[in-house]
Amino acid sequence: MPPSLLTLEGFTALLAELKRRAHRLLGPTVRDGVIAYADIDSADDLPRGWTDEQSGGYYRLRRRTDAALFGYAVGPQSWKPFLHPPIQRLWRARRTGNDVQIEPEPEPAPAQRLAFIGARACELRALELMDRTLLGDGPGDPHYRARRRQVFIVAVNCSSASGTCFCASMNAGPHVRDGFDLALTELADHTPHAFVVQSASDAGSSVLAALAHRPATPQEIDSAQAVVERTRAGMGREMPSGDLHALLLANLEHPRWDDVAQRCLACGNCTMVCPTCLCTAVNDVGDLGGREISRSRRWDSCFTLDFSHLHGGSIRQSNRSRYRQWMTHKLATSQDQSGGCGCVGCGRCITWCPVGIDITEEVRAMRGAPSG
Repeated sequence: MPPSLLTLEGFTALLAELKRRAHRLLGPTVRDGVIAYADIDSADDLPRGWTDEQSGGYYRLRRRTDAALFGYAVGPQSWKPFLHPPIQRLWRARRTGNDVQIEPEPEPAPAQRLAFIGARACELRALELMDRTLLGDGPGDPHYRARRRQVFIVAVNCSSASGTCFCASMNAGPHVRDGFDLALTELADHTPHAFVVQSASDAGSSVLAALAHRPATPQEIDSAQAVVERTRAGMGREMPSGDLHALLLANLEHPRWDDVAQRCLACGNCTMVCPTCLCTAVNDVGDLGGREISRSRRWDSCFTLDFSHLHGGSIRQSNRSRYRQWMTHKLATSQDQSGGCGCVGCGRCITWCPVGIDITEEVRAMRGAPSG
């Protein structure tokens, strides 16, 4: 279907139509000094007129000179928590007298279908990687499957690149290509304020048909393409080209690992904000009376000492070994695991690292110096 033009009023009607179809709207909001995903009711809840400044260990919101709804890069949160919750109950057991009954009582999936408003190209790539890992060709993860089913995605082509974005060099953005129902390119300086919209699914076409829209003119299509190209040219970082898998696995004893270990705090921030980190641990919790116990799955990080604890202790006791594990898995061995690089170039790990460790800089250092 050729691109259409949707006015700001049409976008407002889009949100109303999704609500009418019983979708729970999730989109970007300004909260606690960041742009975070949360429940929204209308376009008034979006970060109108806000943008972000990002660098290593630095994030600030700034006012824009226009009223763009999506004129920012990405905040600290991805869509991961809505599909792969930080805490997921797996089962519960109750004792009545001398009898113990185990009940497969996982936390139920949301009753409403979800609608993601404002998903970026890098985030769609992350969802693709999550699907490969948690669904695959087999039964997959039933909790993820229940949430992922029937998610409606309104994607947005990026109009602003932050100082830590490098999705272009990871072939993961800034232009959305697939994995969405509707894709918007915001033309904030268009008169009137409008969006070039593209449908990529039957569900998307059905929703678009219910809205007032018209075919986009060639000039409007060119303007939308120009927005994406400006964003591509404004990337703040670039991942060095070449075979990252071969590079990292050939440099497991590189002296750069010692250098980064001196700066790394092993806080795990990079894994918490990463849209593709899916590591978990399992915890059993009982009440003080011994009447009930439940088992839950919780997010974990390969930067914690207990994560690699086997009989006899942790096999990754140093920051060096833990950072190496994270980076080599993210850029190299994830390709063996799921067939795709585990990094989508969103830059969150750089922005939210307290000491500003830059994954692109680490790769560049290893490529430019001989192995130790």
